[in-house]
Amino acid sequence: MEIYRKPLTAAAIKARARELGADLVGIADGARLDSSHITQLDGGRVIVLAKRLNDGVARIRRWDDRHKYYNDELALTHLEETSLELVYWLEDCGYPALIVPPTHVDASQYQNNPKAHLTPMLSLPHAAVEAGLGTLGLNLQLLTREYGPRVVLTAILCSVEVECDQPMTNALCLGPSCGRCLKTCPPDAGREWDRDWKACDTHRSPHGFAQLTEHLDRIIHEPDVAARKTLLRSETSFNLWQSILRGSGVITGCRRCADVCPIGADYEAMLADAHVDIPENTPEKELRLAAMTGQSPAYEKQKRFIGILKQI
Repeated sequence: MEIYRKPLTAAAIKARARELGADLVGIADGARLDSSHITQLDGGRVIVLAKRLNDGVARIRRWDDRHKYYNDELALTHLEETSLELVYWLEDCGYPALIVPPTHVDASQYQNNPKAHLTPMLSLPHAAVEAGLGTLGLNLQLLTREYGPRVVLTAILCSVEVECDQPMTNALCLGPSCGRCLKTCPPDAGREWDRDWKACDTHRSPHGFAQLTEHLDRIIHEPDVAARKTLLRSETSFNLWQSILRGSGVITGCRRCADVCPIGADYEAMLADAHVDIPENTPEKELRLAAMTGQSPAYEKQKRFIGILKQI
């Protein structure tokens, strides 16, 4: 079989991925990521691809704006097409490969609880860290030097013997001293190097499986015929219909934490002026951040600290 394989290098794979439309690409050692539940074969390397999200919609402050959902879905679709073309190219070179979908989960895990948080088959942010594309932020979103957290990711499994990238040694996140991702989170899901995933899911997948099942349940159990028709013709029904057609609001949703993050070469030039203020911020969030930084351990000092912040 070796005689049919074209010799490849990491540089050649990355160059091809960029030619096909990827903005960032890195290669991780498959042994450092658990892909055995996906395939017993062809997982020697994890090729991680990233596509930047466009800045125009990142300037929109509303977390539930459909223009944001739609544009993000188009970016992900583009990246998926890029990934598929790269898979075909790898296989033309003699290396079987497969794409790990960024949002796919095992439906059997729902167990009659559509609200349960389900992780994807492979954590793409962690794969991206292993592939040297960035580091994790305060709320565990991926941060890149070029675009901060404003990227979508896919991964390709392929046992091609090429050099792996190394994780970054210095964290990009500014930590609680910045805390903009925690201040802006609509469901207040941000934590210190953690996230309340169930709370986050209600916003990052607002028209997903949980909303669909809840809406259908309300329609089925509504005894009044007129009220049932109203539910059928409601904005929720329209949003679900649109989401099923496009995926927008199912695989894309709230990304306020990414919009306001100051990390990334794109932020100052393209986004900073749109996000000087954070409307979602509250005194409670400020207190929590102050406690994280350890700058104001006493409650009264924390309150004064908040007052100072509001004047800046």
